[in-house]
Amino acid sequence: MNKMLGIVLLVVGVILLYFGWEAYNSVASEASKALTGETTDNAMWYLIGGAIAVVVGLYGVLRGK
Repeated sequence: MNKMLGIVLLVVGVILLYFGWEAYNSVASEASKALTGETTDNAMWYLIGGAIAVVVGLYGVLRGK
């Protein structure tokens, strides 16, 4: 994996984490937490995808050729 791809994945991961955090704190997510005790699936997928992209991107930046 080259460094450019790692940087792109890192940036995309940070953006996904931002959108995930916003979705996690949204009104719909708060209502879902109040009624079911769980957050919305959308927020969780953004957070999981963002975390994975950040880890892979960081690995690509540090180990890239």
